[in-house]
Amino acid sequence: MASAALRPKYPTAPAGLQTFAGDGDRKRLTAAAVKAVLRLVHAWGGDNAEGAALLGVSTSTWDRMKAGTWNGTLSQDQLTRASALIGVFKGLHLLFADSMADRWPQLPNRGPIFASKSPVEAMIEGGIPRMLETRLYIDALRGGL
Repeated sequence: MASAALRPKYPTAPAGLQTFAGDGDRKRLTAAAVKAVLRLVHAWGGDNAEGAALLGVSTSTWDRMKAGTWNGTLSQDQLTRASALIGVFKGLHLLFADSMADRWPQLPNRGPIFASKSPVEAMIEGGIPRMLETRLYIDALRGGL
């Protein structure tokens, strides 16, 4: 039996589980994540402030991302945000076969996690936890849970 001193303080993630913790993974995934989030915010009719807030970057960084002049690497939290947003986008397009998939995030919603705010407003206000809840909510509406 290994002594407590020899065991890692934090266990490693199971094989295949994406944590976005490694620099290599983050660098490899950043360009695709930024491109996807720029496109989904545009599809949702979001403005620069909403896009920046959803991704967790400054508006000046968002502007550079839109212009294609940003050459940074997203943080673990920012990639988690991107992943959740992409999941919401994909889930909505599986749920709705029409333009409602792109209108839904901006509409006031009486669902239990939105408190009559739009999902975009709720996700900006609630950060990563609300983004993940929104993704699960969409999956549940689709019958995916």
